[in-house]
Amino acid sequence: MKIGIVCSSSDHPVNPYLARWIEAHSRAHDIVLARSVKELEGGDILFLISCTELVGAAVRARFAATLVIHASALPLGRGWSPHIWQILEGREQITVTLLEAEDKVDSGAIWHQAVCDIPRHALWDEINHAIFEAELSLMDFAVRNFGSCRPVEQDDTAVPTYYPRRGPADGALDPDRTLAEQFDLIRVSDPDRYPAFFDLFGHRYRIRIEKVEQQ
Repeated sequence: MKIGIVCSSSDHPVNPYLARWIEAHSRAHDIVLARSVKELEGGDILFLISCTELVGAAVRARFAATLVIHASALPLGRGWSPHIWQILEGREQITVTLLEAEDKVDSGAIWHQAVCDIPRHALWDEINHAIFEAELSLMDFAVRNFGSCRPVEQDDTAVPTYYPRRGPADGALDPDRTLAEQFDLIRVSDPDRYPAFFDLFGHRYRIRIEKVEQQ
């Protein structure tokens, strides 16, 4: 099988997971990891993993299936960084959805779903691990069931909800509020790419948090 994967950023933390998945499947399949769909000619499956490009119908037509992985129970939670927003809402379980790419973002038919437990103590790297492992399992599902999967349309009786795009400013903490009140924001913040921070006494301070196992 000829498989393409597009992950837009070489710095995204999912890349080591994709490299592991490619290594595990490279003997059975011809797999290419690209940063843009422009680098790919076509094939059987195109996976869009943390892909920021809008992939039009002409590109999708070059593949038998073009699939997106989105961390929400669609049609709820369409849009950007869904697992981050859900954890900030207090969720301790995240549904990760494998779906077909369409012109309207996150609206395609659903191939499969996986549920991740995200305990209240989990930090950003542990959260990523849970989400990314679910993504790999969904990619496995797509490969195993290619040609036999019967996708299910999203529930048209549910009113879709949308999350906005997050930016560096969304990591701002309030120094007058307690750590406990802001712990969810601290723990979802990637300390290297999108760190949590606060402003005080005319200076900006970044927060780096790590878990210390007690003896």
